[in-house]
Amino acid sequence: MNENKMGVQPVNRLLVSMSVPMMVSMLVQALYNIVDSVYVSHISENALNAVSLAFPVQNLMIAVATGTGVGINALLSKSLGQKNFERANLTASNGMFLAVCSYAVFAVAGALFSRQFFLVQTDVAEIVDGGAIYILICTVGSLGIFIQITLERLLQSTGKTIYSMITQMAGALTNIILDPVFIFSCGMGVAGAAVATIMGQVVACVLSYYFNAKKNTEISLKLRGFRPDWGIIRRIYSVGLPSIAMASIGSVMTFCLNKILIAFTTTATAVLGAYFKLQSFVFMPIFGMNNGMVPIVAYNFGAKKPERMLSTIKLGILYAVGIMLLGVTAFQLGAGLLLSIFEASDYMLEIGVPALRTISLHFVFAGFCIVSSSTFQALGHGMLSLIISLVRQLVVLLPAAWLLSLAGRLELVWWAFPIAEIVSLAMCAVFLRYVYKKEILPMRQG
Repeated sequence: MNENKMGVQPVNRLLVSMSVPMMVSMLVQALYNIVDSVYVSHISENALNAVSLAFPVQNLMIAVATGTGVGINALLSKSLGQKNFERANLTASNGMFLAVCSYAVFAVAGALFSRQFFLVQTDVAEIVDGGAIYILICTVGSLGIFIQITLERLLQSTGKTIYSMITQMAGALTNIILDPVFIFSCGMGVAGAAVATIMGQVVACVLSYYFNAKKNTEISLKLRGFRPDWGIIRRIYSVGLPSIAMASIGSVMTFCLNKILIAFTTTATAVLGAYFKLQSFVFMPIFGMNNGMVPIVAYNFGAKKPERMLSTIKLGILYAVGIMLLGVTAFQLGAGLLLSIFEASDYMLEIGVPALRTISLHFVFAGFCIVSSSTFQALGHGMLSLIISLVRQLVVLLPAAWLLSLAGRLELVWWAFPIAEIVSLAMCAVFLRYVYKKEILPMRQG
């Protein structure tokens, strides 16, 4: 077979061509996230709180799906770089099997524990009732998101990110269109937002399957007579598990941070929820670029082309920092305007504007750290990414937030974000140097 474009096309053009479609689709995802919350905020602040407190569960589902996808992506791209097409096909089939297994776990957990999850956080009836039904629908109906993300990673692994963009955009737009229908026209409230989410995921799932069947000729997805290959699954999770754990740590951090904030006021958790929706416009494009970058690095790692790997990493860092600078500027100058789209009360603006300005100071450092973590995963060192995430969010951010909260001043708690990111920056620099010496330098010298 001819060399895949990831091994021969000029690096900057390749990175842009593979990343831009993913960045566009991620921006649409960010738009969906924020529109979802904006619609819910028109019901009441407690409805917004219900969706905000549900965020850790949704984030955990996406963490499992995307983390497994990272393992699939890395192994599949490396296999293609090594021209091992049999292993590439086995990786794809076993990835689908893992997606179904992941769904089953969340469906059962959601059916059994949705209400208890909210009762642990608050006793406000409106928040508990709305949040419990929201999580129940999102978990029991989540098969679409697990299959969709897996199939999208197969497209990304072979460089066909344009199709992945189309599926994500179709799903997000379906969600955006159906949100007001189910929330307001059908009178379903918060439950309507969950139903619209599920419908969007189903649309994206169907499109992802179509594009893999018709357009992804480098991979043969054979499910008939399938048997799990535990060797392949072990290799997928050797990279994927650290990524899952890394993203799952974010869910733990958000849950615990909500507990710290709600001791001040429930409005503080609404501010944090609004922040996470708003920051997705800054972070999602970088995650999209990473989805384009990881298969390039992994492919050229398998093909033993170190200079192409280095060029991709350097360009990724440059673009990420540039995007983050734009994000900092927007949050510093327009914090009040950004919060106002959530029907923010005067009190929410009073505590939310300084919160957004303080938290956003960590953006520039985060750009470098995100690309570094993706590089570790692409080169098979996902454990380094896990260590950084663990230290940043559980060892530094949460303890710092708790200690600052003891002063009794809410505005101090937000400084935990910049403090944690500075620590993360230092660790990423050290680990990046280690990975370069271990994996890339021997190739250059050889």
